[in-house]
Amino acid sequence: MEQPLHTLERDVEELRAAWAGALPAFGAIGGATQVELEQMSDAGLVRVTDALARVRRDAEALLARVAAEVSTRSSRELGESSLARAQGFHNPVRLIAASTGASRSDAAKLIAVGTATARRQSFGGDRLPARHPHVAAALETGRIGVDAASAITSMLDRVRVRADPGLADTTEAVLVDLAGRVPLDLLIRGVREAEARLDRDGVEPREEQLRSERSLTMREDTAGMLHLHARLDPETAAPIKTAIEALVSDVLRRRAPAVGDHGAVVDDPRSIPQIQADALAAIARHSLGCEQTLAPLAKATVVVRLDHDTLIQGLGHARIDGIDQPISATTARRMSADAQLIPAVFGGEGVPLDLGRSARLFSKAQRLALAERDGGCASCGQNIAYVDAHHIRWWERDAGPTDLSNGVMLCSFCHHRIHREGWDIRATRTEVWFIPPPHVDPARTLRLGGRARFALPASRSAA
Repeated sequence: MEQPLHTLERDVEELRAAWAGALPAFGAIGGATQVELEQMSDAGLVRVTDALARVRRDAEALLARVAAEVSTRSSRELGESSLARAQGFHNPVRLIAASTGASRSDAAKLIAVGTATARRQSFGGDRLPARHPHVAAALETGRIGVDAASAITSMLDRVRVRADPGLADTTEAVLVDLAGRVPLDLLIRGVREAEARLDRDGVEPREEQLRSERSLTMREDTAGMLHLHARLDPETAAPIKTAIEALVSDVLRRRAPAVGDHGAVVDDPRSIPQIQADALAAIARHSLGCEQTLAPLAKATVVVRLDHDTLIQGLGHARIDGIDQPISATTARRMSADAQLIPAVFGGEGVPLDLGRSARLFSKAQRLALAERDGGCASCGQNIAYVDAHHIRWWERDAGPTDLSNGVMLCSFCHHRIHREGWDIRATRTEVWFIPPPHVDPARTLRLGGRARFALPASRSAA
């Protein structure tokens, strides 16, 4: 095992080399940090960013181990002789927060991660593996950071008593692999899905807890602005989020004129938050005095996705499009009774999912099936409300059919980038793969996209 300080020394040497290699051959002029950064090449600046990120990950991993040891030596049983009290602090969290200049919650996170990934000692003095060995190994080698480690270990600790040990171990390994490939927000989606699978009986109690904490406060400030602050559980939030996003998407769609169209007579300078505020006001005005539905809302539907067994047995969990937190089967059934709901059951009688060359636009059933496979933008994970179905092989240029294997859900940014840079896409009914152009990856290694990118093992005990 490499010595901890050797790891940091290696990181600093790599950073020093990346920094020097990013500067012009004749050297930087001025020597100040900002001056040197401004003179770096684009590729060199990216290498410096990666090297600094590695330093940060390894330093935080070591800091988590140190924080855990500080916590151990600050045990309450030691009383006034504990390390934290001897240093003038009430507890180890306050000591770590003071040392790092971070918040107490961040300090507590460091202690929790360090404790969860440290090797343990038996009553007989033998060294035992860490409570979460897969996370510990990934943290030690710098493959994941403290935030990712915290998300995984805290979830596993919550379900430890009720989860099948074999499945929990498999899930930990899968989540660690996921954490090394995707940003933190996508990892959180995988963690929430994993928790729902590992602790099926816990979905509804967690849901009830969230529902009990829902709130909306209204306050007018001295300038005359009304402040709305809402904390909403998934069921309460779903229709509100869906309606607002439908109106916002309609505005954004009209902002992007088709080829040959000169656009609106008057430009719309509003920011997304301003459009969302206006959308909320428009919904309220119509609910108060208008009998007609706002046009974009007529096509907006809350989509709840659940498997057949969950629908029949009432056990397990479901998902609402655009909201990451899983809901219980009970809530999914209630929503289907109380509101217009589209269940994620595709390919039934009379619902053609492959239209071939008979239709240019993807049908509603096809879009639902693509959304189930891709989970939003298949490339970046953008919310399902801001994506659209696109042909992989173009309808006109390549005579591409309007079939699921030729469709992909993409946000506007990824759609334009993929075409501009020359990415290729391969898709089946269950998976979508992106193939980078040679200038991005000479080997053109396939990159898994869509919902399968953060898929988890099936809900069964590991063999």
